[in-house]
Amino acid sequence: MNKFQTIKINYEQVLNKAQLTAVKEFYGPMLCIAGAGSGKTGTLTYRVACMLENGIAPENILLLTFTRKAAENMLNRVAKLLGSEKINVAGGTYHGFAAKMLSVYGKYLNLNMPFSVLDEEDSAGVINLLRSELGLNKTELRFPNKSTLCKIFSKAANLELSVADTINNFYEHLSDYTEDIIKLHKYFNTYKSNNGLLDFDDLLLYFYKLLSEFKEIRDEICDKYKFVMADEYQDTNGLQGKITLLLAGEHQNIMVVGDDFQSIYSFRGAKIENILTFQNQFKNCKIIKLEQNYRSQPLIVETANKLMAKAKEGYKKNLFSLKDKGSAPILAKCGDEDQQARFVTAAITDLLNKGERLNEIAVLFRASHHAYAIETELNRAGISYVKWGGTKFLEASHLKDVMAYLKVINNPNDKVSWLRILLLSEGIGSVSASNIYSELIARECPYDLSEVKCSVKARKSVGELSEMLLRALNFKGEAPIKVIETVCDYYADILKANYDDYPRRLKEIDQFALIAEKYSSLHEFLTEITIEPPRVNSGSSTAPLILSTVHSAKGLEWKTVFVVSALEGLFPSKNAARSLAEYEEERRLMYVAMTRAKENLIVSYPAYIYDHSSHTALTRVSPFVKEISDCMETWEISG
Repeated sequence: MNKFQTIKINYEQVLNKAQLTAVKEFYGPMLCIAGAGSGKTGTLTYRVACMLENGIAPENILLLTFTRKAAENMLNRVAKLLGSEKINVAGGTYHGFAAKMLSVYGKYLNLNMPFSVLDEEDSAGVINLLRSELGLNKTELRFPNKSTLCKIFSKAANLELSVADTINNFYEHLSDYTEDIIKLHKYFNTYKSNNGLLDFDDLLLYFYKLLSEFKEIRDEICDKYKFVMADEYQDTNGLQGKITLLLAGEHQNIMVVGDDFQSIYSFRGAKIENILTFQNQFKNCKIIKLEQNYRSQPLIVETANKLMAKAKEGYKKNLFSLKDKGSAPILAKCGDEDQQARFVTAAITDLLNKGERLNEIAVLFRASHHAYAIETELNRAGISYVKWGGTKFLEASHLKDVMAYLKVINNPNDKVSWLRILLLSEGIGSVSASNIYSELIARECPYDLSEVKCSVKARKSVGELSEMLLRALNFKGEAPIKVIETVCDYYADILKANYDDYPRRLKEIDQFALIAEKYSSLHEFLTEITIEPPRVNSGSSTAPLILSTVHSAKGLEWKTVFVVSALEGLFPSKNAARSLAEYEEERRLMYVAMTRAKENLIVSYPAYIYDHSSHTALTRVSPFVKEISDCMETWEISG
């Protein structure tokens, strides 16, 4: 008998029927489908408490989560329920548990013991060292940087693909380097093995190898951890899914919890198939569905249900809410991005005037750059915010580069901007950049670099810079868009030479150009965007508004949620048309966005956006929104 068996919690009083079943049935395999806002965390917490109350030893329980903090919070809540200071239950991430087991059993895999774990920055540093040793940083074409190489190797491990297939599928623009990247990858693995180093992906790879190839060790681990629970199972990758099934052992006391409708991380390697096929891995798997939503008002829940009714795959579920009915979600049609930004800002201001707290409001978007116009308006209105997911506007180095060119064109005496753009030119170092600036500033026309003193290596790049600046000067007195287009046409080659992810950065520069279109002069544009750049306003006495990508908002909730730019080509993204699987993940992403709202859900879209990257006009509302528009109150925004 353990000390917790004298505790008696009244579970019937705090749990609904489905939750109660999930909490009280410990033996055998169980799949718990936990809908949005259905009390998943509380259910897991009470389940652990109930196990302990019923005499299961804490050291026989394993709780796997996606963050250590999530496990700690749950176990702290269990301790509080049971009136204990600490619960000796093993809880943590897949990676953390793998490291713990490899520390004990790694010798069976011939790992150099004790091993050291490399974080992402450490791995990138090692890759950079090995790249230099192989002479791959001295190739005629610019070899991918350490960060990109790190991502390629990690994606290959998480998706269980070869490096060649990973490059072909996700980094096609780097295919010229495939042979050398494969060589580097092999060298990287050899180096780690010889030096007792494991990166995060190795932890899963070796742990899976340990469980799958050494039955006696697997039995020993499963005998210790007789009751296993895995949270957020829809987010597990292939290896994590296989590890989970192996940990079920012969006892098969395994419970996985998750929501297939919230599987949105395939780009990180998550496999929705893990949760969709879990029941097929066991003879008598019990399926429990948590369908009561404790977060949102009924009309929001009904709208979300209708969106997912057309999902091509997944467990059928019908979420319901017993809260007050509330108001219907709003669908706001705006003229363009600027009008959408003004609408969202005005609506937030109105909520604040009615006494709503800023930290009870969130603006969600599919991609970080969809919020740039909104950031500008919020700053103009003096509304403080924090942005999650992606780099903040004008803090990204490529946008700083473009701004530097524009500042030089606007003011030839801007030394800092001159030095920045000169250093972007091939063959120019910090000393020569400073010398060239001193020479230019003494001239009547500082933009003519044709006769400056520079190395033979730098002559071509300096000449191209000079031609661009003189060409851009012809448009200086006009609207800034002409100057920006001239700069961007020139800068595109530099961008491609310096950034492996240049396609994404080009799109962000297109967004930058869109913001400039409403200004009549370059000086006005630079002045306003410099004085009031979209940024985090620190030091505010009130908790700020949240701007977030939908991916970064998962698991959170707000009283009022704006989902912006619900336009076909943006949400769902253009890439969604490539396959049914990608399209369905975009549907799930919209579902996650909508189900963050407790009382007010406002979905907005601009009726027209010109997409510079594809040279097409985007004018159609998101097909997901069309499917649910009859559940929404439609607003036509003007002015």
